[in-house]
Amino acid sequence: MFNLAVFIQRAVVQSIPLLLGCTGETLTEKAGSLNLGIPGVMYVGAISGVIGSFAYEQSCSANVNPALAILVPLLSCLLGSLLMGLLFAFLTVSLRVNQNVTGLAMTTFGVGFGNFFGGSLIKLTGSDVPSIALSATSHYFSKTLPFAHNLGWFGKVFLSYGFLAYTAIVIAIIAAYVLTRTRVGLNLRAVGENPATADAAGINITKYKYLAICIGSIIAGLGGLYYVMDYASGVWSNNAFGDRGWLAIALVIFTLWRPNIAIFASILFGGLYILYLFIPSGHYPAVKELYKMLPYIVTIIVLVITGMRNKPENQPPAGLGLPYFREDR
Repeated sequence: MFNLAVFIQRAVVQSIPLLLGCTGETLTEKAGSLNLGIPGVMYVGAISGVIGSFAYEQSCSANVNPALAILVPLLSCLLGSLLMGLLFAFLTVSLRVNQNVTGLAMTTFGVGFGNFFGGSLIKLTGSDVPSIALSATSHYFSKTLPFAHNLGWFGKVFLSYGFLAYTAIVIAIIAAYVLTRTRVGLNLRAVGENPATADAAGINITKYKYLAICIGSIIAGLGGLYYVMDYASGVWSNNAFGDRGWLAIALVIFTLWRPNIAIFASILFGGLYILYLFIPSGHYPAVKELYKMLPYIVTIIVLVITGMRNKPENQPPAGLGLPYFREDR
């Protein structure tokens, strides 16, 4: 029997990494930088949080402090994501390296980095399975409101998530407000649309690009941390993150570079991601593999429709992916 409340709840859980990755990439692209390394950034954010969590659990034994159980993995994730953002910004803004090549290289590097250290931690624990469980700290990431289960469908749909899920929604709302309602957002959009004109107006192009890339990477990295510590209940397995990073990048186009719309769009994609679990397949279980294609089919359709739109407000920033040479002004 199809349970709508359960479906929505699981769709929201699936959507949080997509929302965080989409919000981070939106900020980056609004400043004119195309970061295809977002999947790698999310992967590094995840493994950095796992390393912090593992180190803390090993040092405290059974006496886990709730505040430190959250802060140590969280700060580790933020640091790892920030370093990835700084690396991308240095290569593409300061050295003006091709952004597409740099992003793809960082994705490859991030996945390799995560698999190397993830495999190392698994060997340190002597586990018989290719995974490591960090249940002591992950418990605090997935902890929900104590009265949520007493409120029926309302509690399940709205109150049955860890704090990072609500944080992701708040971040998206704040990002949308900053981009559309503040001078900082206006300057950031000006940098992405026409950096030469923004430079002539006295806007520091390098500063805004660095800030957008680094903050965007930090937000995206939180998506990786959420996946491991909340969605996967603290279990790390190499290559388990899947293609969520790429879907997050596709969502940026789907949402027309608007983080507030990304909240609902990510839930839609999260629902498509798990829809195969709720559709009856009868005596043909292999049919479910076809249902798994739905998010990607929708992504292709969205890209085609978006490409056919001619409205200026529906187009990407004019300076997206282009290096800025001040000497050419």
